[in-house]
This record gives sequence, structure tokens and C-alpha cells, in this order.
Amino acid sequence: MRPNAGSFPYTDENGTVWLAFMDFGERSRDRVVVCVHGLTRNGRDFDRLAVAMAKDFRVIEVDVAGRGRSGWLADKAAYGFPTYLKHMAALLDYRGLEHVDWVGTSMGGILGMLLAARPESPIRRLVLNDVGPFIPKAALERIGERVGQDPRFRNHQEAAEYFHEVYAEFGIPDDVAWSDLTLHSTVRQENGTYALHYDPAIGDAFKQPIEDVDLWAVWDAITCPVLVLRGEKSDLLTRETAREMTRRGPKAELVEFPGCGHAPALMSEEQIAVVHDWLLSFDDSEEEQTGDAAG
Repeated sequence: MRPNAGSFPYTDENGTVWLAFMDFGERSRDRVVVCVHGLTRNGRDFDRLAVAMAKDFRVIEVDVAGRGRSGWLADKAAYGFPTYLKHMAALLDYRGLEHVDWVGTSMGGILGMLLAARPESPIRRLVLNDVGPFIPKAALERIGERVGQDPRFRNHQEAAEYFHEVYAEFGIPDDVAWSDLTLHSTVRQENGTYALHYDPAIGDAFKQPIEDVDLWAVWDAITCPVLVLRGEKSDLLTRETAREMTRRGPKAELVEFPGCGHAPALMSEEQIAVVHDWLLSFDDSEEEQTGDAAG
């Protein structure tokens, strides 16, 4: 399946930035799944998931500003959730999407929670990949040690060695997946070297004092169905937090993947099937009929 690569300009008081995405599946499909990546990643992390789910859904992979094919912000201080939320709303408007399912890894999951907690949210179902409403300071400090680094690699082999170390906990399932991750996570420079495919300024926020993140009030405002995925060895989504997510707020379903930490890659057949089958278990037509009857 050949996805369609798209982009559109977003303009505000900080100027114009081009925001990129990949569109999988038939445009005529009623069910649309938006996939949003983690802090230093890009939308191509979801390629295998998108190809599998495009049999039943239209799938849109997003490159958040400063990552992948999306442009870099002129105002580096604008990298943060308020900006990203405006960009996500603009994407939905650009594609004419009133309702979507949302798959968010880490940062992408936080964006999903913030959107899902809003009145009249566009999110009908939410899949959170290894993130929740409480994030320990220690996990953020670990992430902050690398985010914003700007290494250079002489070739893809050097880059691959770097990624094998940095993403050892992802549970990447095979050599082809590692090769794809390396390809999409680097960009060739004019001098022939390769750099990470992001704006190093996305890490500026981690130069400030770091504290625990507490979004339980956001979690308790969410009413849509939620599936929480957790890596068995994750330090960002603790088992205690994950279990509490099943008891309060939207009372999520929880699936834990063995053999990986933060964050499960969602590239293996087993992990893809969990997401795909859960989303397929819902029938939009029944929900719409119920809503019409209630109105």
C-alpha cells in the first residue's frame, strides 16, 4: 500500500510552519485513526500499524512540528503542548475530520488526553501507548539526558548503532524494522553526514527544573473509551499508575506487553493486533443511532 504524503501551512503570530502527515487507506472510509508519535520521534514509526489497519480504517500519521518532514518553529520557545494542540486542531480541520480515533505514543498520548478531556472532543476512542496522567520526575530526567542532542553520523550504519542503544527498550521486532527506523529518523546534511530528523530545540524545555507531571484532573474529565498499553519495564508509565487508570476517570482497559519498556514500538503482529482489534470492536453506526435516539 502506497500512502499519500501531505502537508499544509499553519500561520499564527509566530509566522508560518508547514505541518506534514502521511495518509493511508481509502479517503471514503468513515473511520479515521490519527497516530501521533513520541517526543523525539516522527509519524513513520506507525507505518506497520497503519498498513495493517488501513484494511478497515483510514489512518493518518502526523509529524509534530520540529520532527520528520514538518517544519521547524521560528520561535523555539513555542515548542510545547499549547502549540501542538493548535496544530492538531488545524490538521483535523484541514482534512475535514469531525471525529477520529486517536493512537498516541508518549507525547502523542498526552496530546490525546488533553484533546479527549475537552467538551465536544473530536476523539471517539483513545489508545495511549505507554503514557498516563502521572509521569515521574525520574523518567523525565532520563529522557532529558538525550533529547535535543545533535550528533552526526558518517553513514546509516553509525546511525543504526546509535538507535540500537537509545531505543533498546522499544522492542523493535526485526532487522527490517530497525532499518526503517534508522532511515526515517535521520536526514542527510550538505556535507554528506546524517543528523537526527528533528529540531534540537525541542529539548530546550528539559533545561528547566523538572518535576513530576500530574494530569489526573485531565484524566478524570475524559469520557470516551480508552485502551492503555504499557511496556512491562516502563519507568514512564508505572504499573501503579496504569492500574489506577483502570479504576477512575474513563476506567481504561489495560494491556501490558512483555519484554519492552518505554515505549512499545507497535511494530510486531501481536502489538498491532491488540490496537486493531480493540478499535474494530466499536461500531460507529450504532453509536450514531443511539445519539440520534437520545436527541
